[in-house]
Amino acid sequence: MFTGFTDETVDFMWGIRFNNERSWFEAHKDIYLQHFYQPMKELGDELYTFLADLRPDLGLIRKVSRIYRDARRLHGRGPYKESLWFSIEQPSEQWTAHPTFWFELMPEGWTYGMGYYLPLPVTMAKLRARIDRDPKTMEKLTRRLAQQEEFILETEDYKRPRAAAPTPSLEPWYRMRSFTICHTDKLGDELFCRDIVERLKTGFTFLLPYYEYFVTLEGDPDPRKP
Repeated sequence: MFTGFTDETVDFMWGIRFNNERSWFEAHKDIYLQHFYQPMKELGDELYTFLADLRPDLGLIRKVSRIYRDARRLHGRGPYKESLWFSIEQPSEQWTAHPTFWFELMPEGWTYGMGYYLPLPVTMAKLRARIDRDPKTMEKLTRRLAQQEEFILETEDYKRPRAAAPTPSLEPWYRMRSFTICHTDKLGDELFCRDIVERLKTGFTFLLPYYEYFVTLEGDPDPRKP
């Protein structure tokens, strides 16, 4: 059971930022395992169990990120990441192209939410086509998002919109090539006790209708084909 991160968690994150080398990591590996990886895994397990109990039909899985960077993609950086995250999603070979819940802890703060890392262009085309067929469902989800203060919609947009949206409120969904619905915060007391568990449960429950909407896009027909 998750009981909270610790001061050692924060010290390790800052330590690996300024000492990103094998000798430092090996000397502090036990701290990493006990105070960073293990509590992240326990937190992810609790949130996974919570969501899986709510929607067992979704077939969700839980993943915890590796601290080791891909040696092929270092680009002058050290071999270790300075943050960890867990994700809850449906299993997929191309996980970046599917919606996922996540929580990430970094030296400066933390973030959580639901969204895509790199959705396929066909996925966003299917989104626009679905909105064209049924704009009211997305309008309802958009209003629901605007009426709360925990999450914001962050998007990476196309340089040129692919099409005109049915209504002005739906324009952001037509411009985006990728998005997340997320919350970002500074390090605070709730991370060092069980308070963060309840906050994430409340947040993921709010995000569940959005996940359900986007995870079913894969089954929609490809609107680019005649």
